[in-house]
Amino acid sequence: MTMRPTWAEISLTALQHNYATIRDYVAPGAVVCAVVKANAYGHGAPACAKALQAEGAKWFAVTSVEEGTELRRAGIRGRILLLSGFWRGQEEAVIEHALTPAVWDWSHIELLENAAEKLDKAPQSVPVHLKVDTGMARLGTSLSDLPQMLKALQSAQFVMLEGFFSHLASADVLDGPETEAQLQRYDDAVTQVIESGLSPLYFHVANSAAILSREKTWKNMVRPGISLYGYYLPFMSAITGQPDHSHELPVKPVLAWKTRIISLRDVGARQPLGYSAAYITQAPARIAALPVGYGDGLNRQLSNRGRVIVRGDYANIVGNVSMDLTLIDVTGIPVEVGDEVILIGEAGKRSITAWEHAGHAQTIPYEILCNISARVPRIYVE
Repeated sequence: MTMRPTWAEISLTALQHNYATIRDYVAPGAVVCAVVKANAYGHGAPACAKALQAEGAKWFAVTSVEEGTELRRAGIRGRILLLSGFWRGQEEAVIEHALTPAVWDWSHIELLENAAEKLDKAPQSVPVHLKVDTGMARLGTSLSDLPQMLKALQSAQFVMLEGFFSHLASADVLDGPETEAQLQRYDDAVTQVIESGLSPLYFHVANSAAILSREKTWKNMVRPGISLYGYYLPFMSAITGQPDHSHELPVKPVLAWKTRIISLRDVGARQPLGYSAAYITQAPARIAALPVGYGDGLNRQLSNRGRVIVRGDYANIVGNVSMDLTLIDVTGIPVEVGDEVILIGEAGKRSITAWEHAGHAQTIPYEILCNISARVPRIYVE
């Protein structure tokens, strides 16, 4: 069956290039754990993980048991880290699917111990990564509770502390005090872990921003997320308040989002367009309708602000983005019904990135990419 002409093209070649670029940048001291949570930031986790596995990735990170088991069903053989742990009742699935959960509460250890005994597992056969909260106040054992967590891990029969990690809140601010304070708390916590007699194999705190800006954060594992998909937050100086472009890698955007013109009409001056008559033409114009809207993830803040690329030219979005349709002004552009239109991507010297969408929506490219909905098919290209 012919599909509605709105789709996302995912370049697996670009994804593999980005992974290899990051891997080579941190080599040889750090393992790269590829973050493919949230459906690989909207790019499609199973296909992206397979491409990364083919490129040599042996570690993957997701947020949940559901995401981890999806990768197992897709044939991912590598290690899968559950960054947000597991829910009570999922502990047997964690073990059966060989998932590696983050833990931060003694109850996590108790649940895994009971499940491992029920499943007749060998001693020290259930690896976990202990998360410590160093300043984000989200997940992670507090520094004051860390001694009790270490005691629980010391006495565990089946659970084995394989990794110790935290997450940085402001790594994109190059000279701000927050990251340095977090790193100091993490290093102090590492000292407690070592002095307890436990010997985790992996220590990790570095997200994409930290990988690019602070070598000392690499430890022996790094967790690139958005940079795998060709984006990262711009680095800022806390001292000058200015952008800093000295910490960049040649990663490539992996996703292009496209559609086609399904209708053309010529309208006169003072013609209201779309819901709420949010746009009124000032002169005769040619208007094209696109089969894409906020139901597909096209942010409504692009109404009367965004633009697309068609026939090598930019064309403005006019009127409100609706659930299923968007109007563009193609006056002066020789278009036809069926012509390809680029929402995110490039054509010749013209380019529209997720950053541009994010700027109009006052958000970040992560949200733009993750919000491309399931009704937009992902087409994987080499």
